[in-house]
Amino acid sequence: METEEEAVPHESKRTGGAALPLLDYTAACCHGGAKMAVLAYSLGKREINQHFTIKNAKLISLAAVLLLLLFHTALRHYGGGDSCEWLLSKGRYLGENVWQPYGCMMHKYKSNDAITCLSEKRVVFAGDSRIRQLFYSFVKIIKPETTEDGNKHEDIFFQDQKSSLNVDFLWYPEANNSMKDRVMSWTHEAAAKPDVVILGAATWSIKLHSGSSETLQQYRANLTAIAVHLDKLAEHAEIYWVLQDPVYEDTLSENRKMITNQQLDLYNQAATEVLNSSKYSGRSRVKLLAAARQAALETIVNSDDGLHLPEGTRNVGAMVLMNSLCNKLLRPIDGSCCQTISPPNLIQKLSACFFLGAVVVFVVLHALGCNRHRWHATPDVESLEEKKPATAAAPLGPKAPFQALCRMGVIMLYFYLCDRADVFMKEQKFYTHSAFFIPLIYILVLGVFYSENTKEAKLLNREQTDEWKGWMQLVILIYHVSGASAFVPVYMHVRVLVAAYLFQTGYGHFSFFWLKGDFGLYRVCQVLFRLNFLVVVLCIVMDRPYQFYYFVPLVTFWFVLIYATMAIWPQILQKKTNSSGIWYFGILAKLLGLLLIICFFAFSKSLFMSVFSVWPVSKLFELNGSVHEWWFRWQLDRFAVIHGMVFAFIYLVLQKRQVLSEGKGEALFPAKISNLLLFSSVVSFITYSIWASSCKTKTECNEMHPYISVVQILAFILIRNIPGYARSVYSSFFSWFGKISLELFICQYHIWLAADTKGILVLIPGNPSLNILVSTFIFVCVAHEVSVITNDLAQVVIPKDNMALLKRLGAMGFVSLLVLMSQLLTPGT
Repeated sequence: METEEEAVPHESKRTGGAALPLLDYTAACCHGGAKMAVLAYSLGKREINQHFTIKNAKLISLAAVLLLLLFHTALRHYGGGDSCEWLLSKGRYLGENVWQPYGCMMHKYKSNDAITCLSEKRVVFAGDSRIRQLFYSFVKIIKPETTEDGNKHEDIFFQDQKSSLNVDFLWYPEANNSMKDRVMSWTHEAAAKPDVVILGAATWSIKLHSGSSETLQQYRANLTAIAVHLDKLAEHAEIYWVLQDPVYEDTLSENRKMITNQQLDLYNQAATEVLNSSKYSGRSRVKLLAAARQAALETIVNSDDGLHLPEGTRNVGAMVLMNSLCNKLLRPIDGSCCQTISPPNLIQKLSACFFLGAVVVFVVLHALGCNRHRWHATPDVESLEEKKPATAAAPLGPKAPFQALCRMGVIMLYFYLCDRADVFMKEQKFYTHSAFFIPLIYILVLGVFYSENTKEAKLLNREQTDEWKGWMQLVILIYHVSGASAFVPVYMHVRVLVAAYLFQTGYGHFSFFWLKGDFGLYRVCQVLFRLNFLVVVLCIVMDRPYQFYYFVPLVTFWFVLIYATMAIWPQILQKKTNSSGIWYFGILAKLLGLLLIICFFAFSKSLFMSVFSVWPVSKLFELNGSVHEWWFRWQLDRFAVIHGMVFAFIYLVLQKRQVLSEGKGEALFPAKISNLLLFSSVVSFITYSIWASSCKTKTECNEMHPYISVVQILAFILIRNIPGYARSVYSSFFSWFGKISLELFICQYHIWLAADTKGILVLIPGNPSLNILVSTFIFVCVAHEVSVITNDLAQVVIPKDNMALLKRLGAMGFVSLLVLMSQLLTPGT
């Protein structure tokens, strides 16, 4: 009797050997399918890379910027570009209770700001019970503990004696002769004239007269008579007419059933027509407040009685009023609605002249036909090797530096238009889990799609460190644009990413000095230039302090400290330790000394403050006149750099002793040790994440962060490097972004985010998803171009000849001193 296994070969024989055995056939199909999948995958990547080059992407982004400039200019010219009007009339809810005006950002005012703005002013609310609600919400911004205990149909008065601020509510439930007489009295009595008047009424007229058409006509006539005096009063005061909010008809009491949304729309239409066609000036100076009505359309169903608004909705109206009144006076960074643009200062004007001068010189050189080329290798400051710059394919000629400056000037103009001029719109951030985690999934898929084999399989090889920087930077970008700092677990994990960047700083620079021993002035200046060029230009063009771009000062500071540690006598290099092991103790002593200095400053905040508050050092570390922000940033990751240096030291010693197996496909350690370390790393990684997710406040987590962030970093390094197959592959997608990670981090401040990172740049209004795609595309192209420009200029600005370099440093120091002295002598700085 044949078995099942024997039956298949017999079937093969009967067909003359043409049929494969079933299992072989299945395996062959799977193998062929896998080959086809790999082939399609490779061809897909090849096609994408062939047609979508960075050069083509930059041309597309330039065309997009020009079109968007035309679009926004036309939109503001023909479609109404007044952000005050946007604030008062248009908006939408982000989530359930965050109001977003159309195209601008609304500052959330608190008591101190409100009192500062309204000091010595009289604000009057006049109207019915819904205006009384608005009055109380407005007063609660000024004094949060205020209770609504006033009589319903009587006047209510609020006073802040310290600021001489008065806010009154006057009971005028109808737009009639009584309201007109009150407004007339304000135009004649100078002493009692209010600075701000907010009025509104209609529901009582509808209620008392059962919504008759005659009452509507009388309302229009009364409001026309009142509007004449309101327009006159508006010459010296700010006047707002509040359009009627909707009602929820299902829950209205019987005596209010006649107050329908249809009736309210008719009354709003009458008020809009009357107040927008004043006989006095052709257009009334009375402002219509419609934003609260827009908000109420979505929330009135939550009303207790169908007539009066939920507290959150009336708070929207009060905050809109506060922004309309105070933004132009206090100029909050995150309150772009109703703000006028500050004119450029002298330094900004001089920078514009400098870039225009570069354009003139470039045009002249181009006309004269100066096309001689030259090129020399440029050291890659983040690695241990010499490599050609990204622009090596187009060698530098005499006009190349001026061409680079021209490109930089165009980019800086775009920066200025995005975040200093009133051209593009801005909106506030709003965090949701989907806004953060869905983009993470997208970039993970792209990262896996663009996987490649590494050139070498060493621990933390070049491709891997670029990949690490790249995916960390993308996570940080998503974190910033989604406002994920509001979610503590995400905040703590991103804090580890920042610490990891500093860890890499310590690891990379220690390794370079230990192996190469190049302490020359040329390399130091190259590193400092590449780190700081973009930030220095932005400080001038965008009128921001150096510390505003906190990460660059932080990395620069630590580079100088690493350099000092390694360069001071005795200079201990790896080749010295080859001759005598006693030098290992010398480098350990240096590391211990650096650790003691860090601890000394960390546990003496007063000493830290006094050292960094000394002029002119303070100019580099102060933000808003204080070094507190610098202290916070420094101490938060104070051990990350030295952790990186110690790790580099241990790794290089083990590598020299040939303890590690770094061949392709080989585990880093023997099997048992590798498995143990992998298990410990996974457990540590998960444990840290659980701890970070259980933190209740940022303050609580930040206290522990300097001591335990290294656990997560080391766990990642071991998981990523112990298996040989993991070290042998990398993501070219992440690696590409890693090479421009510094530029991405800095550029996001002004051309992706907005209002100094408080908001989001809006290039395409009305479509948040498309807007973020377009703005991201332009932003990445600009960051890459800035990286290329920095590479080009570094070759010219930093000569290899020490004497020439010293002369340039002297000239730069002299100019910097003059600028600092001028700021010191200028009143108010």
